Amino acid sequence: MTLHTLAPLLDCDAQFVSLQKGVRDQDRAFLAERRDIVDLTEHLTDFSETAALISCLDLVITIDTSVAHLAGALAAPVWTLLPFNPDWRWLLERDDSPWYRSMRLFRQTTRGDWASVVEEVRRELEKQVTD
Repeated sequence: MTLHTLAPLLDCDAQFVSLQKGVRDQDRAFLAERRDIVDLTEHLTDFSETAALISCLDLVITIDTSVAHLAGALAAPVWTLLPFNPDWRWLLERDDSPWYRSMRLFRQTTRGDWASVVEEVRRELEKQVTD
């Protein structure tokens, strides 16, 4: 998934922080355009520093990456976006994870359709920031 795919989330009244290491060129260009995304990744040299930053956040929104597992292991609130055919550990037909109690899963219902997943996350994020 490209960072641009997550752009609808940026309309929510929230401060966004990038945790993505090794940013692809097209994502780097998007980050350069969006000065409203805090990017501290050059300072994150190991998982302990990433964990410290996660502990300062209200919520982590990610795809199936090491950050998802780190946030879950820290019991930090984390929403993980999954493809239609997810890795086996996410099981099927559920929106929670038996491995991480603080994690909520958002799944593609159609292969390759990230737009509907991002829209669902955006609606839920709007509820979070207005409550």
